[in-house]
Amino acid sequence: MQLGKNHKLIFIGDSITDCGRAQPAGEGLFDALGKGYVAQVDALLGVAYPQLGVRVVNQGNSGHTVRELKGRWDRDVINLKPDWLAIMIGINDVWRQFDLPRQPEAHVLPEEYERTLDELAGKTRPQLKGLVMMSPFYIESNKQDAMRARMDQYGAIVKKLAAKHDAIFVDVQAAFDQVLAHYYAATLAWDRVHPNQTGHLVIAKAFVNAVGYRW
Repeated sequence: MQLGKNHKLIFIGDSITDCGRAQPAGEGLFDALGKGYVAQVDALLGVAYPQLGVRVVNQGNSGHTVRELKGRWDRDVINLKPDWLAIMIGINDVWRQFDLPRQPEAHVLPEEYERTLDELAGKTRPQLKGLVMMSPFYIESNKQDAMRARMDQYGAIVKKLAAKHDAIFVDVQAAFDQVLAHYYAATLAWDRVHPNQTGHLVIAKAFVNAVGYRW
């Protein structure tokens, strides 16, 4: 296990991370971590590694792209002084290109996505004990589907930046693909984007495996 004793682990991202977490900081009582993969990771760590006392904080915000992430980065990441940071962003960056095709100002194209994520990772990595960069995903088994193909392009960008910034890369799309070999997409997410609890556990399992969790 790469996480250490009393380490603070912040998750940041969009609605997939948010999942109804408390504001302004997602930690504490009464489902403050939300009801998604972040809470599941916290539970898994608490069960297997209670001696570590890892402090998990959820800083996901529904609807956000890397643009909004950049705007709140100091408040939601830098000022909270995490030991570990996990980033999963990109779903809305891609989705707006498909559900709002006539509003190009809402589109975050690959060049802007890579430039912004590179900047955020670069300014933060020296302050961290560990950085985890998680690929965005689309719960669609047909890799020729236009949005799935676009999402794979953004996932490849995350993988490249993870290597550049000495980060752990979590291929969330690949984790879903393994399950999609047995399930129809709607079994995991009605809109192919927002997972049910099984889908969130796919993400949580991929994350904890990447940081050395022993089941």
